[in-house]
This record gives sequence, C-alpha cells and structure tokens, in this order.
Amino acid sequence: MNWILGVIIILILRFLLSNYRKKKNIKKTKNNLLNNWSKQKSQDEFHFVSIEKYFNSNNQKKDAFHLISDRCATDLDINETFKIIDRTSSKIGQQYLYYKVRTIQNKDKLQTFSNLTLLFEENEDLRLKAQLNLTSLNSNDSYSFESLITSQPIAKPKIIWLIYTLSILSITFIFLGFLFPIFFIFLIPVFTTNMLFHYKNKWEVSNYINGVTQLSKALIVSKNLISYPKIKNHFNNASFIKEIEKISLKTTFISFEKKVDNEFAIAFWIISELIKVLFNFEYIIFYSFIDSITKRKEDLKNLFHFIGEIDSAISSASLKASEYELCEPTFVEEKELVVKDIYHPLIKNCIVNDLDLLNKSLLLTGSNMSGKTTFIRSISINSVLAQTINICFAKEYVAPFFKLYSSIRITDDILENTSYYLEEVLTIKKLIDASNSQNPCLFVLDEIFKGTNTIERISGGKAILSYLNKGNNVVLVSTHDIELTDILSIENFELFHFSEEIENNELTFEHKLKEGKLKTRNAIKILELYNYPKEMIEDARETEKITFANTLQN
Repeated sequence: MNWILGVIIILILRFLLSNYRKKKNIKKTKNNLLNNWSKQKSQDEFHFVSIEKYFNSNNQKKDAFHLISDRCATDLDINETFKIIDRTSSKIGQQYLYYKVRTIQNKDKLQTFSNLTLLFEENEDLRLKAQLNLTSLNSNDSYSFESLITSQPIAKPKIIWLIYTLSILSITFIFLGFLFPIFFIFLIPVFTTNMLFHYKNKWEVSNYINGVTQLSKALIVSKNLISYPKIKNHFNNASFIKEIEKISLKTTFISFEKKVDNEFAIAFWIISELIKVLFNFEYIIFYSFIDSITKRKEDLKNLFHFIGEIDSAISSASLKASEYELCEPTFVEEKELVVKDIYHPLIKNCIVNDLDLLNKSLLLTGSNMSGKTTFIRSISINSVLAQTINICFAKEYVAPFFKLYSSIRITDDILENTSYYLEEVLTIKKLIDASNSQNPCLFVLDEIFKGTNTIERISGGKAILSYLNKGNNVVLVSTHDIELTDILSIENFELFHFSEEIENNELTFEHKLKEGKLKTRNAIKILELYNYPKEMIEDARETEKITFANTLQN
C-alpha cells in the first residue's frame, strides 16, 4: 500500500509542478506580447516557402475580386513589405495574412475586416486573451495545418477489405482463445501480418501527423476564441467548429504520438501500439479520418480563415499602433487618384509626396536615381494594402477599387529562351487584355520597351499607353523618353517629374514631385563625376549635340 501512496504523491506533485510552469509560461508570454506590441518581428521569423503555401495552393482564389500575380508581387516587393506589416501571433495567421495581402476581396469584406481590427484596437484585454490563445499555434509545425485543406486526399487502399478481415479474425481468435486456448496460437500469424500493414501505413500517417496535431490545437483555439462574446458577435456563423468537433476523437487518436513526452506517456504508447497493431485500429481510423476531412474541407477552410482573420486583424491593430504615419483609404467610383504625404514603407526616412489626378493618368519623367520608380511603387503598394487590410502609408489616399497590374522588373528568361523585349511584350499583353475589364485597373509601368530602339520605343509606347488609359483605368508610367511628354500630354496624361541639383561637383536629389516635364539630363554628368576619361566625356557631349540637332530637323 505504501508504494501506491508514493505513486499518488508523485503524480500530485507532478501535476502541481506542471500547473506552476504553465502559469509561469502564460505570464512570460503575456509580458512578451505587451512588450512587442506595435513592433516588427525579427527577420528570422519569415520562412516564405511555408508562408506562401496557402496562397499558392488555395483553389478558392477564383472567387476573389483580384489576385496580385507573382510578377506584380516581385515588382512591388510584396514579400519585403510583408515583413513590415506582419505582427501575427500564429503561423496560421501569418499564412492567412499573406494570402489576404495578395487576394483582393470586395469592399464589404474589407469593411468587415476593418471593424474587427477596430475591436482589437479598442479592447486591449480581449486582444491579449486572443493572442495568448493564438501563440499555441506559433510553432513551425503549425504551417502544416494548411495541407489538410489544400492537398489532395490519399486514396483508400483497395486492400482495405483485407484489413477489416484481419481485424475480425483477431477479435474472433481472442474470444475463442478464452474458450479454447489453442486459438491464441492462430493470433501469431495474424498479429505478424497486421504489424506489416501497420508499419507500412505509418509512412502515410507521418505525412499527416503534423497537420492533424495542429488541427487538434486549432480546434481548441477556435473554441476559446468564439467563447468571447465580442468576437462571437462579429462572426455570423461558427457552425464549422461543431462540425470539426465530430472528428476530434479521430484527430486525438492519430496525433497521440506527437504528445509522447514523458515516461508515463511512453508506457501508455507501447500498450496502445500493441492494441493498434492487433486490431488494425490506426489503419482503419486513419482512412476513416481521411474520409471525414475530405467531406469537411469547407469547414476546415472556415476554421483556418476564422483563426487567420482574427490574427490578421490583431496584426493590423498592432501596425496602426506603430510609429508609421498611416491612414484609412477612401474609395470612389470616379477616375480619381489623390494621395497626400504618401511614402514607401521599405525606405527609411522616405520623402513624402502628393499627387492629385482627376480623369487623368500620370506620365513621370526624371533623372537617373531621382526616385521616379520608387514613387510609382509607393502608390502601387499602398493601393494593394488599401484594398486588402484597409491601411495606407500616407496621410490621405483616395482612389477607385482597382485591379492592379505592373511591368517594372522585366528580365531575360534564359530557360525559356525569351529575350528582354519579348518578355516585356508578353507582360504588357496581359495588361492590354486586362484593360478591357469593366472594373477600373491601375497599370504601373517603368521604362516601357527599353529593350528596343528609340523610334519604335516611343511610337509603340505611345500607342500602348493611350490604349491602357481608357475608361476609369489609371496608368502610372515612368520614362526617360522626354519625347513622350509632348505626345501624351494631349491624351489625358498629367506630366510630373523628379529632378536633381549639381553643386560643387556633387549630385543631390530632393525626391520631391514637381509638375511639368523634365528639362535637364544628368547621365553624362554622372559619368564625369565618377572620373570617366575627359576625352570620353567630350565625345559623348558632342554626339549628344549632333543627335539633338538631328532630332529637331526631323
């Protein structure tokens, strides 16, 4: 009896110690959340191969208003910008926020998200409670949950009938063995065969076990989150939680191995493993589970979105509490683009600028390094954030609800044997096709057709830009071709430029947007400032004069 009492005392002490550690960890986590509020994450928290998985694999994207393409994401530095706006507490939330930033929904959904963000802005206690729950989904294993939603289910083996037969034989021989012990001998070949099937199936189970474990955690987190009345009032329907609860026993059974972390659990695992082999429990329950999640893919997606939406809203609230100058966008039906003190979030101490376009597009000229490409990128990335998280890095942003397309970072495609010019032709063709949409589009182009000769670049560029600039579409184009300014100024393009100053052989830039076209050039002057040979500079200037004179004559 003394040993039993000793075991009970040990179990009680272990429970009290575990409870103490749990409370201590919660307090530590809470302090970390308070200290890190409104701050950016460290760079090592971004594993984009995993972060992008839900966006890349999600087959529901066709229902969106617009998707930010890979081309556009590269042009606008979406991933680098994501590092600034992401303040999520869970990996599910991080994956969902990335999906959200690249998937423009409608204005109603955007307003609903904004209301949820406001809820967490105004209620610190609720936000902390939600974050404490979400942090349990912050291990890298939590990236695996999305695979239950997006991956193709494993087909049920054709030999499943044999598994059921072997299970029935095991039960039969055990029952008969108590009556006639000789039948226990027949269990040996059955058990051996079951073991072969069991451990062969372990490979399939191992591919799912991380996702299943995270599903169990996500279900607990969702039940905790929906228990808060203010969160429950925001979501019209949470029936997916009850639907997923129906398979919770199966998920617990399959994910049990991930929870084996002490000697008591190991002892129980050994016993359970023998039982699972003897009756093929794991094999049968696993494929029953696969059937269940296949039927409940929509519920799993809703669970993922529920957690992700809450975490993303808290992340947006944290961003709004940061040191950045931010505003909420205003969306209009007219062809209008008004921005005040807009800047690019990736550039420290970025110079802010204003722009006011009404029934016009922007033709932007500027010297090398003057900031014209950065400016059109600033408007573009803010357009994306305005329409996905209802936040802009500006004092004011007024524009239509755009579909956004870009042609900025064009390169030769060696693998596809595509030249720079052809790659640009193919990219811009997509913009031309998109321009026929009934919805307003924002087209962003940098140095159009710089891969071809001057005459064809100007004539082709003029035709394309005029074509894109129709209806409520807005075109933002930067160029070195001053010739385009005179041609396009009469076709509803507003002219602006960036310029430089050279004093005491030093080149400085204001990075301030100015009205009108650029009247200076600096390419040859930069060569001179960097000590290119004097005779080379003189040759270049002489050639420039001759070329300019010939242009005037023609």
